[in-house]
Amino acid sequence: MKRREQQSQANLYDSLEAWTSGNLKNQESKTVLITGAYSGIGYFTALALVKAGAHVLIAGRNSEKLDKAASDIRGVATMGSVETMLVDLASLESIRNFADAFLERHASLDVLINNAGIMMPPESLTEDGFESQFGVNFVGPFALTGLLYSALTRTPGSRVVTLSSIAHRGAHIDFDNLKLEKPYDPRREYYQSKLANIIFALELGRRAETKGDGILSVACHPGFTKTNLQRHVDPAILEKMVFMEAWQGSLPTIIAATGEDVKQGDYYGPDGPKEMGGFPALGVIDNAALNIDVAAKLWELGQEATGVVFP
Repeated sequence: MKRREQQSQANLYDSLEAWTSGNLKNQESKTVLITGAYSGIGYFTALALVKAGAHVLIAGRNSEKLDKAASDIRGVATMGSVETMLVDLASLESIRNFADAFLERHASLDVLINNAGIMMPPESLTEDGFESQFGVNFVGPFALTGLLYSALTRTPGSRVVTLSSIAHRGAHIDFDNLKLEKPYDPRREYYQSKLANIIFALELGRRAETKGDGILSVACHPGFTKTNLQRHVDPAILEKMVFMEAWQGSLPTIIAATGEDVKQGDYYGPDGPKEMGGFPALGVIDNAALNIDVAAKLWELGQEATGVVFP
């Protein structure tokens, strides 16, 4: 069994290598931070960027998983380097401590990839009182981006890549239900958090451009990709779905983070039917994500919730 698993992993690495060899340019001298990168699409994004020469910092809340991922990456990627740091996106205190430590170690940041997230978990609140999906998927990344904004502005050509989902379509932000004020609906709350992600990415880009800060803010989604993210979803539902492997689901993120033709406010996903599978291409943004009044209100909420004001 172990031998078959090793062979399967090698095939995944080979598939990623075949795609990146023609689509990912040299990333030497770049510093990249990826949250939640010890598994799934975050892991394969980190692997590809280290193989391309970047210094990649993978951040998450489980030190053993971070160390294992870093060790695995070092075993197959020697051109760049990998570093690990602990952060819990469900805790603003943890995020502040992480940001302070990061800024002590690194003067610049070329790419911040807000990859970590949760999907349809049991009902719970974050340490700061938000419904867990809204808190981890939006409030945490909002705070992290703001706290690292100075490093991004010091770095010419820097980018922020925020992971959303095709689930943002048809969702809306219910400002009266961000702290479980209403009966919990895991799917509704997940969709809301993913809409908040893409609204955040677009609004960040608008604000950075207005101030002339030189930061490119883009969004992406992995389509239907098989990862640990679905661990709380009913297995009977998952059995009816067709998923890509995680290496392929990481490709929209890699393009968003490194592509030379990426523009402010772009949104990448798979190019197949309904953007569920395939290879990276520009995706469709739902009209709900384009409402600038909602974006302004969400931004204000993010600042009030986190105490982080930017840009």
